[in-house]
Amino acid sequence: MKLMCRLSLAALCCATATWAADGKWTDLFNGKDLTGWTRRGGQAKFTVEEGVIVGRTVLGTPNSFLCTARDYGDFTLELEFKCDPRLNSGVQIRSQCFDQDTELKDAQGTPLKDAKGKVLKAAAGRVHGYQNEIDMDDKKARWWTAGLYEEGVRGWLFPGLRGGDAKAFTAQGAKLVKAHDWNQLRIVCQGPAIKTWLNGELRADLQDDRMAQGFIGLQVHGVGKDKTHEGLEVRFRNIRIQPYGP
Repeated sequence: MKLMCRLSLAALCCATATWAADGKWTDLFNGKDLTGWTRRGGQAKFTVEEGVIVGRTVLGTPNSFLCTARDYGDFTLELEFKCDPRLNSGVQIRSQCFDQDTELKDAQGTPLKDAKGKVLKAAAGRVHGYQNEIDMDDKKARWWTAGLYEEGVRGWLFPGLRGGDAKAFTAQGAKLVKAHDWNQLRIVCQGPAIKTWLNGELRADLQDDRMAQGFIGLQVHGVGKDKTHEGLEVRFRNIRIQPYGP
């Protein structure tokens, strides 16, 4: 019995050591170029300027995303962003993009359906998955930055389908958001648990198991053909991740 206990303790220590070793911080952006990233969706422009990733709107193109080349499952992600208040943006996590039209399924493999019973599909080349909203529009005054939206699928999860009081979320966001300055975003994914923090304060806290892993993406939202919205900028810097896994 004592021997079995010692062996179990040794196995636990090894497992803990392995978890910690995999949990090192890694910079996703080298500060020089877009190595390790690829653009998906629309044709918005992504460049590197003075150690910052800059996304600029292009008229007549859909939502555009600068995505990591590899997928991530459980992790802590931290970054800073600064977004023109006239531009909606976001950070994708556990997201996917298919080369052909594909039926979407839940974690149990059951096809997803809308309210009318129609099976949901992701169009070829369409980025879909969890998005951490960047909502800085002072005219709209919704302030849902760090809320969770499922791009291309179910829409708002928090506040929305998976909880959260919309009025309270707006009131909190109005106090936290720096509409014309840099903001800090922190995202933690552990199994079905997803939590977000904005400028050090907890925002979204939900349980959802539809997507277990996928790429990370930086969004430049489409602006249609409105010439007053051409060339609007969203900036990202200090992007780092701490992945977890056995």
